Order: sequence, then structure tokens, then C-alpha cells
Amino acid sequence: MNKEKYTGVSLFTGAGGMDVGFEKAGVKVVFANEIMKEAAETYVNNHEPSVMVNDDINNIIEQVCQYKGVDFVFGGPPCQGFSVAGKMNPDDERSKLIFTFLDVVERVKPRAFVMENVKALGVLEKWESVRQEYIQRASKLGYFCMPFVLNATEYNVPQKRERVFFIGIKDCSDPFFEYHMKEMLENQKKKSKTIRELLKPLGRAGTENNPNTCTAKITFATRPIMRKSPYAGMYFNGQGRPMNVDEYSNTLPASMGGNKTPFIDEEYLYGEANTDWVVEYHKCLLDGSIVPEFKDAPSRLRRITIKEAIKIQTFPDDYKFCGNKGKIYTQIGNAVPCNLAEAVAKAVEEYLETYC
Repeated sequence: MNKEKYTGVSLFTGAGGMDVGFEKAGVKVVFANEIMKEAAETYVNNHEPSVMVNDDINNIIEQVCQYKGVDFVFGGPPCQGFSVAGKMNPDDERSKLIFTFLDVVERVKPRAFVMENVKALGVLEKWESVRQEYIQRASKLGYFCMPFVLNATEYNVPQKRERVFFIGIKDCSDPFFEYHMKEMLENQKKKSKTIRELLKPLGRAGTENNPNTCTAKITFATRPIMRKSPYAGMYFNGQGRPMNVDEYSNTLPASMGGNKTPFIDEEYLYGEANTDWVVEYHKCLLDGSIVPEFKDAPSRLRRITIKEAIKIQTFPDDYKFCGNKGKIYTQIGNAVPCNLAEAVAKAVEEYLETYC
């Protein structure tokens, strides 16, 4: 794609993960909005400063009208109200923000919009009425809209993060829209590196290039909830789960920074151990043969660093985050992986160029 071939308005921007992807796909962001102060500061430090407005979206809707006719409106409204990890409360004020997103679409009238959210909103029967209301409202605004559930691991992201993307095309008369868009998304698939391949070049935690930013202690659950996989279940306290460095990570949560931060076996990561410690520990738990050295978590187990979380979310290595460590982990966990956003943007661009 040609550089800055398209224009876009970014909503619920966060630290800018989705923006990085859209920019790499040739979209010039002309306006961005984020309510979290630290995330807005991060955005300003990595993008054109004048683009960001740090305010509640309800306060700036009319301000966005000046960008009427841009190619894209994109963003990821807060998902806590729809997430299976949350209370799934339809009356959660944050759940209404997906419709606020459409309020902006109504005023700006872009050629296309892309709204990202948790997988649950795209597939659960509980949210079927919300999905239909959203699609019908988009239709009334002149957009053919459908949800597409994507797994980040298929789009060059080393993370098992499934998300729904509601994609709307203005004045679309294509009866095979879903088929064609899936084809475009298929064209963007690219295998990702494993966690080991991605993180090993960074160097050990605590080195200059990879500061040890999360020191939350790793403890054992007194009543472990077991699963067949050593990388599932709840057998460590704090909900921070072990990461399989030979595959992909589970979804990085916004609650990282403390004992919910995923952890790895550093000796296994760097090839000094032949097996992952948690695999052996898990095996012992299952067959009831706990041995003395397994009473305490060894020092070789440690939480992932900010630098490592940045790489797993596919932010550029030189991306500068603002705020304290907790706020930075939150910004990273909340972000749309940059490579996934780039793939979606390119797929929509291909569709616009082929069928519109």
C-alpha cells in the first residue's frame, strides 16, 4: 500500500496499537480520542501530537464533524461489559459505547468503519440482540456491516487472542460481502514467531535491554484447579499463568503488572534447561507425587517484562510508553495487537479497491 493513501479517525485509541497497524497499512490518522491520560500521553509521544484529544468521547462528538468524508473510522470501545472475564452486564455504561462509536460514524460518514471488541460480543447468544441492534443501526446509516471473529495467532501475533471486528462498508451492494471480506482477511494471514523466537533476542530480564519490571512473587495455589495442559488451570495464586515459550501466549490481560502477569521459565527460554519447570510440576500435581524441591517456586520462574509484553503485542521496539509500571502494563494489555490491526486494515482496503 502507498504511504498515507487513506485517512482515518481513531476512537477509543488507547496507547495506539490499532493506529500503528492502520498507519502501516497506509492510513493517515487525522484525529484520535482517548480518555485515559497516560494512554493519551503515550500516543502523543509516538504519533503526531496535534491529532490526539484527551477527553471523554461524549464531549468531542461534534468536534469530529470537521473530518467528514475520511476513509475510515476505527477503534476498540471498552469491552468489560461484554467480556466473559467480566460481569457481562448489558447495563454497564461501557457497553453503550459501541453505539457511541456509531454516533461518530453517523456524523463523519467514512467509506468504511472497523470496530474491535471481545469475541463474546461476536458469538454468544447472550449478545445476539445487541449484535442485531448494532448491525441494523449501521444499516440505517447506510453501511453493510458484519462481525468477523479473528485469532491473532493467524495474523503474525504470537498470542492466542480472539477478537471480533465489526466491519462496515458504506453504500455496499455486494451480495457476497461476507465471502469476499473473509477472502481478503484470508489473504492477510501470516504465521507468527513463537514466544521463544520473539523474546530470546531481548536478553534476560534485568539486563539493560530488558529491565525486570514486574517482581510480583509467584506462589502456589493451596487448592489448585487442574486442567490437562500445564499452561491452563489455576494452580498458581494470582491468576498469572505460565507461558509456553515453544508456542504462543494466552491473551495478555489489562490487569498485568502484579500477580496476574504471565510468567515464564527463563532457564528453559534460554536453553539452559531441557524441560519447562511448570510441566514437571504440573505432572507431579496430577499424579500426586510432589517432591520437596517443588514446595517453593524456583527463581527461574519470573513474570514477563514490559519489553516482552510490548513485543508480544507487536508494538514497535522503540514505542515509548508513559505512566507508572502498572499503567503501562494496562495500556499494553488493552491494546489491539498492531500486526492484527494492520492485517484488518489491509483487508478492508483491498475490499474497497476491488468492490467499491
